[in-house]
Amino acid sequence: MFNKYTDVGQLGLTITNFGLIGNQFNKIDGKIQPSCLYRQHSEILREQVEHLSDAGLWVGGIVNGERRVSTAIVDGAFDAGDEGFEFLPTTGITERSSLTTDQHFSPQAVSHQDLLSDFTDSGFDVTNHAPLGISIHLESYAWNFSFADAFVILNYTITNLSADVIEDVYAGIWMDPSVANMNYTNVYEPGGGFSWYDNLDGFDNSLDELGMKRDIGYSYDYDGDDGWAESYLGLKVLGSSVPRQFWQTHYQQWAWNTSENDAYPEYFMPQTDEERYVKLSTSVPTSREPAYTIEGYPNSPTSWLFMVSAGPLGNEPMAGDSSKWVLQPGQSVDVVFSFVAARWATGGGDARSRRNNLHVNADWAQQAYDGEDKNRNNLLDGDEDMDEDGIIRRYILPEPPPIPQMTLDVGDGEVTIYWQNNPEKFIDPVSQQQDFEGYRVYGAPKTASSDHAEFTMLAEYDLINEEDQSIGYNTGLDPVRIENEFGEQDSIIIDGVAYHYKFTNDNVKNGWLNYYAVTAFDRGDPEANLESLESAVASNRVFVYPGTRTDNGWDEQPSVYPNPYRGQAAWDNYSNRGRLIWFRNLPPVCEIRIFTLAGDFIDVIEHDQSSYQGADVQNINELKAPLFAGGEHPWDMITRHEQALASGLYLFTVENQTPDSSTKGKIKEGKFLILK
Repeated sequence: MFNKYTDVGQLGLTITNFGLIGNQFNKIDGKIQPSCLYRQHSEILREQVEHLSDAGLWVGGIVNGERRVSTAIVDGAFDAGDEGFEFLPTTGITERSSLTTDQHFSPQAVSHQDLLSDFTDSGFDVTNHAPLGISIHLESYAWNFSFADAFVILNYTITNLSADVIEDVYAGIWMDPSVANMNYTNVYEPGGGFSWYDNLDGFDNSLDELGMKRDIGYSYDYDGDDGWAESYLGLKVLGSSVPRQFWQTHYQQWAWNTSENDAYPEYFMPQTDEERYVKLSTSVPTSREPAYTIEGYPNSPTSWLFMVSAGPLGNEPMAGDSSKWVLQPGQSVDVVFSFVAARWATGGGDARSRRNNLHVNADWAQQAYDGEDKNRNNLLDGDEDMDEDGIIRRYILPEPPPIPQMTLDVGDGEVTIYWQNNPEKFIDPVSQQQDFEGYRVYGAPKTASSDHAEFTMLAEYDLINEEDQSIGYNTGLDPVRIENEFGEQDSIIIDGVAYHYKFTNDNVKNGWLNYYAVTAFDRGDPEANLESLESAVASNRVFVYPGTRTDNGWDEQPSVYPNPYRGQAAWDNYSNRGRLIWFRNLPPVCEIRIFTLAGDFIDVIEHDQSSYQGADVQNINELKAPLFAGGEHPWDMITRHEQALASGLYLFTVENQTPDSSTKGKIKEGKFLILK
C-alpha cells in the first residue's frame, strides 16, 4: 500500500491508493505519521489533536436490478481482498504542487499539495461480493493559506468499466472518528489512557450565507479531555458533476460495538450490500427515538461511526425519469467531499455557537470548490465567467501574497533574516489587483511547555498609504530595506541568490532552539467583505540554534555550557536523551573526545559545521533540519555504551581537523561538571 499525508496546511490527512483515508494510528516505516491531525504544525501541544482512525470510500449502484456496493473499508475489515475491503490500487500516489518553489511544482496542480491515486473494484475476486465494475481516480487538494489550511478536498472520478448500465449511483465516505490528543493520551503505549468510546457524532444542517444547508457530519470528544481534545472533525459533500438540484446529501451513523447497536436499533450496523446501499441512499431517522435533535445525535458517548453520502449520481438522467440517474458504460461522474477540522469556539455543550469555527472552515472549503460557480447551480451566470472561457473554473480562492523566499544567518546570540521581494508583484486571482501591503517577521523559542505562545510577531513593515491611512501602520519598508551607498534599494547575494530585506534579532540565548518566519500580507478587499490576508506563518518557518561561529585560525579556547550542568534544573524536563550540553568555540571540523578524571574513554563526537544538522542527538533529530552557528555541537550525555552520564567532573579534548587550517592537528583541553 502506498500512502502519503497532506503536510502543507494544518490538517495532516493520510491518503492511500486503496481508497482508504487515515492510517488506523499505525506507525509508517516505524515512524508516527498523522492519520487526521489538526493542527499539525502548531507548537502548542494542546492543539495537536488526532481525529480519525480510518475512513474509506463506499460506492453503491443498481446493476440489472441488483443492489451492489463496493467499499474501501467496513467495520472490522482490515485486509485487502476481504469482504468489505474491495478496492485495489492500479497506480501509486503522485504528488504535485502549484507552489513554484516546491520540488513537486507542476503547472497542472490545483492546490499547494495535490495527491493523486487510482484504484478499482475490478479484476479480482472477493468472497460474497459482486463488484460494480468501476475505477476510481482520486485527487486530494490542500492549501497553506491561514484561512484555508483546516480542510482537505477529495475529488473522486468514478468511471463505469463494465458493459452494464449502473443505475442510481451513491457515493459516501465511511468514517471511524477517534478524537484524541496523543500528547495527552497515547495509543502507542500500554496503559496510555486512549479510549475509542468517548466520542459523539452529529449532523449540522445550519444555513450558510447563500441560505443553503451546510450538511456537515461531525465528531468530537465528549469531554474534551481536560482541554486536550477540544476539536471537531467534519465531513461534507461539496458538489458533483450532477447539478445540485438532482442529488441529496445523506447522513448515517452506527456504533462499532454490537451491543451498542442493540441499544440503538435505528442505528444498526449494515452487514450486506443490500443494507449498505440503504445506508448510502437514506439518512438516520429523525422521527423515532432516539431521534436527531438540534444539538446532535444520541447523547451517549461510544465508538460511533458515521457516513456522509450523496446521490443519485450518474452521467445522464434515466430516460423518462429525471429523478433517477444512470452511469453508462465507459462514462464517468465526479463527486467531491471535504474533510474539515476546527477548534471549539465559544459556547457550552455541542451548541451551534461552539461549531462556529467549523462553519467558517467548511464554508471556505465550499467556496474553494465553487470557484466561478458562485450560486452553485453548475452554470455560468451573469458575470461569473471571470476568465471568459465558457467553462466553470473551480478551486479558486482569494490568495494572500506568496511567502517571501528567505534565508537565515545564525550567530552568537543573534539571528539575521534575509528575504526577497517576490510577493510585491503578486496579483490576486479573484480581485485581479496587485494588493501587496507589507511584511511581518515572527520568532519564538521552542521550549518543553505546551502552553507557550506559538509565534511572536517581532516586527511589521508595510507600505505608506497616502490616500488611506487606516491600512497598516504606514511604516514604509525602508527600515529593513537593503540599500547601496547612495541610499538606493539594493540586494545582497547569498549562495547565488539575491535578497532585498534584512532583519536582525539579537539578545537570543545560545543553545536554545528558536524558530523564525517571514510572511507577506495584502490590503484585503472591502468590496468583497474580505479582511487582509496573510501568507501562512508556518510555511517558511526555519528552526535555529544560535551559538558561537567557527574560526579557521581557532584562536578561542573551547568550553562547555551549561557548566556545571544541573540535572534537576526547572527548565530541564526532557527525558535522558533530551538533555543537552554544548561544546562551543570549535573549529569548522574537529573531533571531541570525553574522558573521566581517571582517564576512562567515555565518548567521541565528530563535528563538521558544513553538514551538521543534529542527527546524533534525539531531541534535535526530531526537528526539521535546524540551522547551527557552526562553532558549537550538542551532546546528550549518553556514553558510547548507551548509558546516561553519572554526576562528576569530566575532561574533554578537541582536535582541529579542518583542512588547510594553520592549526590543523592542534589539540585543546577543557573540563565540565555534571550534577544530578
